[in-house]
Amino acid sequence: MPTTSPPAATTAALLAFDREHLWHPYTSMTDPAPVRLVTDARGCLLEVDGDWVVDGMSSWWSAIHGYRHPALDAALARQADRFSHVMFGGLTHEPAVELGRRLVDITPAPLERVFLADSGSVSVEVAMKMVLQYQRGVGRPERTRMLTVLGGYHGDTFDCMSITDPVGGMHALWSGLLPAQVFAQQPPSYDAAAAEIAAWADAVRDLAARHAHELAGIVVEPLLQGAGGMWPYPVACLRVLREVADEHGLVLVFDEIATGFGRTGHLFVSELVTPDVVCLGKALTGGYLTLAAVLTTDAVARGISGSEAGVLMHGPTFMGNPLACAVASASIDLLLASDWGARVGAIGEALASGLAPLRALPGVRDVRTVGAVGVVQLDHSVDVVAATAAALAAGVWLRPFRDLVYAMPPYVIDDAELDRLVAGIGAAVRAG
Repeated sequence: MPTTSPPAATTAALLAFDREHLWHPYTSMTDPAPVRLVTDARGCLLEVDGDWVVDGMSSWWSAIHGYRHPALDAALARQADRFSHVMFGGLTHEPAVELGRRLVDITPAPLERVFLADSGSVSVEVAMKMVLQYQRGVGRPERTRMLTVLGGYHGDTFDCMSITDPVGGMHALWSGLLPAQVFAQQPPSYDAAAAEIAAWADAVRDLAARHAHELAGIVVEPLLQGAGGMWPYPVACLRVLREVADEHGLVLVFDEIATGFGRTGHLFVSELVTPDVVCLGKALTGGYLTLAAVLTTDAVARGISGSEAGVLMHGPTFMGNPLACAVASASIDLLLASDWGARVGAIGEALASGLAPLRALPGVRDVRTVGAVGVVQLDHSVDVVAATAAALAAGVWLRPFRDLVYAMPPYVIDDAELDRLVAGIGAAVRAG
């Protein structure tokens, strides 16, 4: 594939300005980590520093159809020819209505009220606000705390940080400033024995009973904890949380920002156990634009309307952005028209078989897969700079973190690209 990189002098100037002026996620401004220049993207490939490499991250799990997909490009262009944005306060438009229709159609039946938010983190903030306003609306304003589990991650805004793991997560810096939530133990591993699951369930039921008078809701990432540790756990744990929520009058929230749209092998984990609120993001637009959605039940919506405000107290400037809604509808149509389930299964099998030999390497603690996700956990923190460089040398873009080297590739990745991805993960593990 021909290179489209700018001249070396231009590349150097861009990277120099970036280093001096641009913050990147979780990096120092005064001693920034190295970054690479992307100049093109096609299918599952990124042009990085002049070389075409397989994107093993789907741009943080969002670009499920790869890059420059004709159907998504066309949807974006069609809407841009009409109008790119209009306020959602007092106005509506076809792209928002059609996206809402699709989301109601493809999610479990009780989830029929749709709030369109800016980003995944904001959607979780909205969901938590829904929970609190619901409890006020049904006459329980004293219920203000959330029950969640250790090992979770829900975003970087303030309320989201409060339900992220307070010790092992990324937000321990803010302990003491965040709302104090109630944390149960991390769910057991997806292959845990029945006795271990039962013991966890008993502990969660006991914890919920002790705090029921102050609990408003339960918030978890269902089936797979993402940035908190790429930790898959049994669906039986979700059934326990559903039972606990029903027993104590709590609102059950599933953060499906990472798991939604097929990543775990289910279109939504909410099909297995239905929550009262679900947050969707990341793959919602196929990685084209930032957009998230919060779906809830009629019962929760009526409770919110019964609060003293009478309305849900949230309204972003770019709520329901027409460009984002148009490309999101096209992405959903593209996904549903494909044999996505078989493709996710095939990716999972290739990752499972390809990564299994890495178990024998020194420093490897665990290898695990779920859906189209492959994870290698080390017994030490990854040397991110060395691991990234090794993966790039093998023709793969990865972004390790903590003690994890992992991949969530686009669903359209082909067999040769998958082979290269597995080799790149191995190179990163050996170097990291």
